Amino acid sequence: MKVLVIGAGAREHALAWKLAQSPRVQNVFVAPGNAGTAHEPGCKNVALTAIADLVAFARTEQIALTVVGPEGPLADGVVDAFRAAGLRIFGPTRAAAQLESSKDFAKSFMARHHIPTARYRTFSDAAAAHAYVESEGAPIVVKADGLAAGKGVVVALTSAEAHAAIDAMLGDQSLAVQYADGTARVVIEEFMAGEEASFIAMVDGRHVLPLATSQDHKRLRDGDLGPNTGGMGAYSPAPVVTPAVHNRVMHDIIRPAVEGMAREGIPFSGFLYAGLMIDGAGNPRVVEFNARLGDPEAEVILFRLTSDLFELLEHAIEGTLDTVEAQWDRRAALTVVLAAPGYPEAPRKGAVIRGLPARSDPAQDEARDPTRVFHAGTAERDGAVAVAGGRVLAVTALGEPLRNAQRGAYDAVERIGFDGMQFRRDIGHRALKVRG
Repeated sequence: MKVLVIGAGAREHALAWKLAQSPRVQNVFVAPGNAGTAHEPGCKNVALTAIADLVAFARTEQIALTVVGPEGPLADGVVDAFRAAGLRIFGPTRAAAQLESSKDFAKSFMARHHIPTARYRTFSDAAAAHAYVESEGAPIVVKADGLAAGKGVVVALTSAEAHAAIDAMLGDQSLAVQYADGTARVVIEEFMAGEEASFIAMVDGRHVLPLATSQDHKRLRDGDLGPNTGGMGAYSPAPVVTPAVHNRVMHDIIRPAVEGMAREGIPFSGFLYAGLMIDGAGNPRVVEFNARLGDPEAEVILFRLTSDLFELLEHAIEGTLDTVEAQWDRRAALTVVLAAPGYPEAPRKGAVIRGLPARSDPAQDEARDPTRVFHAGTAERDGAVAVAGGRVLAVTALGEPLRNAQRGAYDAVERIGFDGMQFRRDIGHRALKVRG
């Protein structure tokens, strides 16, 4: 069968790599893909991004199943368009994707269904937002309402930082996300203390299949300092998600969310991502919902998955996720993101990447090669691979215990280079305080 993966990042490279391993998959097309997917065995890039073109391609090529990676096409209604054309696709509709595309929708939804999260208020008027910060004090969290590629969130430790964030989102709008009517909104939340984790599940509208837990590092610099990014690294499993916490997340967050969406007439199917804050007593609350597989969480989760991803996706589309279980490599996985100079504010592109491993060998996958480089913002230029985005590569390794996965990833990082390359040297530090 033929499969289509929509997207161009490391998440999509990981999805394509994993799908190509299925004995039932003949070809994996990636639209538009990157320099890594262009040379992944069993995969081929197609230079398409417009929804109408993707639908036409899926019809012409008789694509059996499509998987959507990034949030943008979901918010634009790619799933609605594919379903209207009678094509099988895994992902939420435009209405269901509001769990990610509108923070105000997500917060009001959680309030209606008693899903634990931070107190909040939504503002479109800057003066009212400033007044609220004055009344609440700091620390406090200011979020642009809408899709902001992981960078529209400011955790303000002082009132001055909160006021500056409001000005950026509602005043000069350098961080604003504008809607069709030209307005912008911010959601201001209470600060939640604790440890973050990512809890991602496959959902078929009614049934839930939880995936391996993971934890990512949003801040640019070591020690969780610097600006928020789309993610500088991740590892799986997340020790903070104990069996007791896992049960609470399923009971208090994931199942109520899936059941609530169904009751409201917008059933959710796709990857449901709950970003969690877990306090010292093991109480989880939702920081945010995403309507897709996280990135860089996808790299560590899919690297540990030993089940046939294509078969799991088929069950999800057919509404039978309750009949399957996912199987996992017992080893931990850790990924280190290599970013362009100037990321996240103004990434500089064009640098040639040195030291990339040789082209993928299918035999490596059969032997469960413990290290793999997933491409994100890369492109081929004059026979070389060059930087073409903010996050460039996700260098991923398996190991037991986690410290060995960390060592394997950083050993591979040392062999790669490009001018101005940025990366953190402490990915996994939280988990390593708990276990080696």
